[in-house]
Amino acid sequence: MSWLWAIIVGLVLGVLARAILPGKQDIPLWLTAIFGILGALLGNAVAGWVGVGNTAGIDWIRHLLQLAGAVLIVALGTPLYAKLRGGSRRTA
Repeated sequence: MSWLWAIIVGLVLGVLARAILPGKQDIPLWLTAIFGILGALLGNAVAGWVGVGNTAGIDWIRHLLQLAGAVLIVALGTPLYAKLRGGSRRTA
């Protein structure tokens, strides 16, 4: 059941990251979920390094670090995906 939560949380984080970033991210929904999952893992790692991985109550700092990780992964991964797909589909 934890893999299902990882997909759901990853999708939510990926969609939030796409909403935060300016412009249109031309990536499919499945890649948004993967980028969100990777961002959550990155945020959890940073939270552990900083020492806020496990706190009493809601881990707001950890959740913000997960969102920041998702924003970073989406921002870096979108141009890579466009390059692998043969360039951007945008028209000027």
